[in-house]
Amino acid sequence: MDLPHLIESTLVGMGYELVALERIGRGHLRVYIDQLTDREAGIGLVDCERVSRQLTRVFEVENVDYDRLEVSSPGLDRPLVKAADFDRFAGHKAQIRLSRPLDGRKRFSGVLVGMREDQVVLQVDATEVLIALMDIEKARLIPEL
Repeated sequence: MDLPHLIESTLVGMGYELVALERIGRGHLRVYIDQLTDREAGIGLVDCERVSRQLTRVFEVENVDYDRLEVSSPGLDRPLVKAADFDRFAGHKAQIRLSRPLDGRKRFSGVLVGMREDQVVLQVDATEVLIALMDIEKARLIPEL
């Protein structure tokens, strides 16, 4: 069973998007959700409770082994996971950590330009940096307050 697919199909049916799934330690699952259509509405406590109840039922039926489920909004420092995330948040500041160095660096901060084929384009100072999506270990928006 593909847990991310199971969660994503459940969420889409409820009008939500799976932003990210984290496995923390043994049996702790953290699910970040967003609105599927009205993304400006954001995620509130009622949304998290609703999704938590539904996923608990689905996990019971599908015999998913877990000890703790946490459902959360992606927050202001939203994780960027899918290629579509980098296009959607073009013009926003982001931090990217790589799994292997690029030009001697593993950490980059700058303004997202978007995707170009399978590479993320990040404006760092006055230079465009092209980062292979598969080399990204972690990427997040930098909150702009």
